[in-house]
Amino acid sequence: MFSRRSLLASFHVPLSSRSIATISMAPLLIRPSELNNLLKEKQDVAILDATWFMPNVPRNGYEEFLQKRIPGAHFLDLDKVASSHPLGLKHMMPSERAFADACESFGIKPSSHVVLYDTHGIFSSPRALFMFRTFGHSNSSVLDGGLPIWESESNSVENGPPPEAEKAEYPTPRLDHGSIRDYDQISKNASLDPAVAELVLDARSRGRYLGVDPEPRPGLSSGHMPNSVSLPFNVFLEQKTGPGANTFPVFKAAPDIQKALEDAVGQDRASRIIKGELPVVTSCGSGMTAGILWLGLKLLGAPQTAVYDESWTGYAMRPTSKIEKN
Repeated sequence: MFSRRSLLASFHVPLSSRSIATISMAPLLIRPSELNNLLKEKQDVAILDATWFMPNVPRNGYEEFLQKRIPGAHFLDLDKVASSHPLGLKHMMPSERAFADACESFGIKPSSHVVLYDTHGIFSSPRALFMFRTFGHSNSSVLDGGLPIWESESNSVENGPPPEAEKAEYPTPRLDHGSIRDYDQISKNASLDPAVAELVLDARSRGRYLGVDPEPRPGLSSGHMPNSVSLPFNVFLEQKTGPGANTFPVFKAAPDIQKALEDAVGQDRASRIIKGELPVVTSCGSGMTAGILWLGLKLLGAPQTAVYDESWTGYAMRPTSKIEKN
C-alpha cells in the first residue's frame, strides 16, 4: 500500500516555485491557491469552463457561465468541440485539426498551462482533461472542486460575455490512439476469454449496470458488456462543504481511491492495474464520467488506461452488441 504522503505529493504538486516553461507535464489536479499563484506570476495560463449537464437536466452550461465564472475563463463546449458520429452521439473526441482550431480560438498555445473546471465541482472537467492529454497537451490540469471550491475560498468571480481571446497558433497535434477504444475494439473484447481481455470499468450506477434501473436516454437498454466491472464514478469522489452548507464533490485522497478500486475489482487486479500489468478501459453512459475514472486511475499512476469514447450509449444502440444483466 502506498503511503498517503507520497501519493498526495504525486498529484498535488505546488507550482509557485517552478517555471511553467521548464515543466514537461503539469499536475493532474491543482488547488485554487495554485491557480492564483500561476495568475499572479503572469504565467501563460488558459482557464476553461468545461461544464456539461446530462440530457435530462434542464440547465445550460453556457448560460450559467455568463452568470458566474472564474475571471479570465472561456467556455469549452464539449458537444461543439467534437467529431460527428454516425449514431449522432455527442462530445466524441474531435479530429486533430478541430482540437487545434479550438485551442487557437481560446488563445491557447502548445506551451500554455490549461486549467479546466466545471460548476459541479468534479463532473465533466476530467473528460476535458482527457481530451487535452490524449492530444499530447500535457501542460493541463483540473481545478479540483471547480467553481464551488474557488468561491468557497473567497476568490472573485465575474459575469457577462468574456473578452475575445487573442488568437494563437496551435500546430496540428497527434492523437494518442492507444488511449481510446472504439466499438469494434470493445465488441471484440467482449467476446474474449476474461483471462486475456481488457477489463472494462463501468462508471454508471450499479442499478443501470445490473439492468434493473432504466437508462436516462429513452429506449436504450440497461445492463452491461461482457468483461466489465461496476465501478460507479462517485466512489472516487467525496463531498466537501462550503459556505452556506453548499456541498460539492472533489477527488478522494489517493489511498481512498485505491481502496474503492480494490473493493470493485479485488486487491490482486487493482495492484496489476496500478502497475500497468492489466490494461483497463473506462466507460460510462456517453463517455463523460468515464473521464472521472480515467483521472482517478491516473492519480494512482495506472499507465494502461483508455476510454471507450462512445461508452454504453454507442454500445447498446447496436442490435448486435452482447448485453448481460445481473
